[in-house]
Amino acid sequence: MNGSLSSSKQSQLLLLRLLESRTPKVPSYPLFRRLCTEPNPPPPPPPQDEDSLITKAVQLLQAPENENSGSTQLHQLLFSSSSSSSSAGLFRQIARRLASSSQALKFFDYIQSNAPSQDLHALSSTFQAIFELASREPDWQEKLLELYRTSKERNVPLTINGATLLVRCWGRARMVDEVLGVVNELDPSLKNTHFCNVVIDVLFRLGCADYAHSMVDEMLQPNAECPPNDITGDIVFAALSRREWPGRTFNSEEIVGLVSKFGERGVLPDSFKLTQLITKLCRNRNIGHAWDVLHHVMKSGGAVEAVSCNALLTGLARDEDFERMNKLTAEMKQMDIQPNVVTFGILINRMCKSRLVDEALEVLEKMKGGSGGVSVEPDVIMYNTLIDGLCKVGRQEEGLSLMDQMRSNKCVPNTVTYNCLIDGFCKAGEIERAHELFDQMNRERVFPNVITLNTLVDGMCRHGRINSAVEFFNDRQSKGLKGNAVTYTTVINAFCNVNNIDKAMEFFNQMLKAGCTPDAIVYYTLISGLSQAGRMDDASCVVSKLKEAGFCLDTVCYNVLIGGFCKRRKLDKAYEMLKEMEQAGVKPDSVTYNILISYLSKTGSFTTAHTVMRKMIKEGLVPTVVTYGALIHAYCLNNKIDEAMKIFRDLSSASKVAPNTVIYNILIDSLCKNNDVELALSLMDDMKVKGVRPNITTYNAMFKGLREKNLLEKAFELMDRMVEQACNPDYITMEVLTEWLSAVGETGKLKKFVEGYEVSVSSG
Repeated sequence: MNGSLSSSKQSQLLLLRLLESRTPKVPSYPLFRRLCTEPNPPPPPPPQDEDSLITKAVQLLQAPENENSGSTQLHQLLFSSSSSSSSAGLFRQIARRLASSSQALKFFDYIQSNAPSQDLHALSSTFQAIFELASREPDWQEKLLELYRTSKERNVPLTINGATLLVRCWGRARMVDEVLGVVNELDPSLKNTHFCNVVIDVLFRLGCADYAHSMVDEMLQPNAECPPNDITGDIVFAALSRREWPGRTFNSEEIVGLVSKFGERGVLPDSFKLTQLITKLCRNRNIGHAWDVLHHVMKSGGAVEAVSCNALLTGLARDEDFERMNKLTAEMKQMDIQPNVVTFGILINRMCKSRLVDEALEVLEKMKGGSGGVSVEPDVIMYNTLIDGLCKVGRQEEGLSLMDQMRSNKCVPNTVTYNCLIDGFCKAGEIERAHELFDQMNRERVFPNVITLNTLVDGMCRHGRINSAVEFFNDRQSKGLKGNAVTYTTVINAFCNVNNIDKAMEFFNQMLKAGCTPDAIVYYTLISGLSQAGRMDDASCVVSKLKEAGFCLDTVCYNVLIGGFCKRRKLDKAYEMLKEMEQAGVKPDSVTYNILISYLSKTGSFTTAHTVMRKMIKEGLVPTVVTYGALIHAYCLNNKIDEAMKIFRDLSSASKVAPNTVIYNILIDSLCKNNDVELALSLMDDMKVKGVRPNITTYNAMFKGLREKNLLEKAFELMDRMVEQACNPDYITMEVLTEWLSAVGETGKLKKFVEGYEVSVSSG
């Protein structure tokens, strides 16, 4: 062997020097080392087609390092004149078939180092394939970020498809900054409608509504390079119709504006999305804008179906806008939009809720009769709506007739049908008829539910048949129809109303044993009943259970408890409740203070009562006529008429609260009992001046005072005023006047008074 290098070794060294001089910054990957140190094999035969060329190139690139495959073969395959014309597509396809993004990146480096000329399009296309491979690998987020940085470092521009892929991937990973970075850095001349659609879809999902809206505005410009298409519309309309989504939401004006602008470009929402938009606007009480959206689509020639019109009709019905409901149904007819059973159901439902039952029945007849060429068979829901409407206006007999008509139309009544009728008869007090219907539904094997049970129990309790209600309830329970919180509340409330607290407590305990969780109303009902009955210990126990159940006392409940403790003369407990009330953040109202003022006044603690009243005013609460009435009544009870009259005068002059009949009656009664009839008569005159109407209590108090003074003429004048005001005497009036007038020989005038004639001397 001679000292000179063999020709093979010389070729290897020459190739290495060439590579180093061309790409000094490219890392020396094993693949490159292998390709650059292999001996020169004979040139391969030219491939038959592009696919076999790609396959051969992939084999060479993926061959083990110790396998002898010449770099000349790869160079010939990639850079021959026959392949250079389509190098971008060729390189991209080769990269796609490699096993990983790292192998594809090495291939990219080889191309960048060995290509006879730097074709940016080919390099960008190859990098696109690298992105595609990386996006399918486990640690794709980090790899894509690193590859994106690498592409920028090497000044390799993104292809439109590569940019689209990055936007999709980073959108899925919620990487907002990276998405916006790609959008801003992409060559504007490459952007197309498809790319813009992908971007706005991702931005909407990421909550970047402002960015998305800005891009949509650009697409909607008259000479936009990326005009919107149907896919753009689908994305935007879907975003507009969503009830909740991250980021800024669109207001109703923006929704109308976008629908109008898209319509001008021939892009309209389909029936489903149009319905969603209208429903959203109606739900937000923007009925006028919902009307505008529908009519924009109509005028633009969009496909409008009954379902979209139904959505708007529902909103109009909620607002009781019958004028526009009629206008829309007329437009449906003009545009040949066939109404369906839901359309008529909306009309009938709203009319019934507005108590326009006769008009609703007319709609039923028109739809059955095929008015306007449309014949729609009513369903069970529509019949139930009408029957319920009839029952709510007291026309339950007509409701029964409609149920018979329903059967004749082969529409079977269900539980709701019977519940409506039973409720109607219960509210009318016809409990027996309600029971007959209940028996009928059982015979027809229409199974009653808890609403049926509650309706009958409530009807019986309301009409004083509590024992029958309990008996019926127990009977249904034994047959498997269990009650709920409403059932027990109804019975408990009924027993509390008749002051049968023991039975109310019995049902409360039964409710707990049955595993039926009481709601706050049950607790409030019991607390009120026990407090009114003076059973404050039991009421306190129920309060404890209420708190254990996770409920809180409200102002009304605290007032009931404070009033109950005051009635039992337990002022310390009342103050304890007041303190707890304030600590719980429940602000006392005027009723709270009135209860305390009334109790303190009646017990003679006037100083404390006035202190409480000052605190009431300090808290920003204005004393009411009840407040002043409690003080006046207490002063009168304690025979302190002068103090009562002082408060009355202050009330009449300084306060904005006008005294009522009750306050006048308290003072007149007290004055008459203290023989100050003249002052009582002046109060009667004051009532007349201030337009406060006296009642029978006022007159009875005056007649008693006048009798003590034997002031007959004044009594006759008051008797005439009673006749004039149609204030009928009661047994107290007749007892006082009969005894007095009989004693003074004026029974004739008493007879005239009873017959409704004037009796005073001046009347002749």
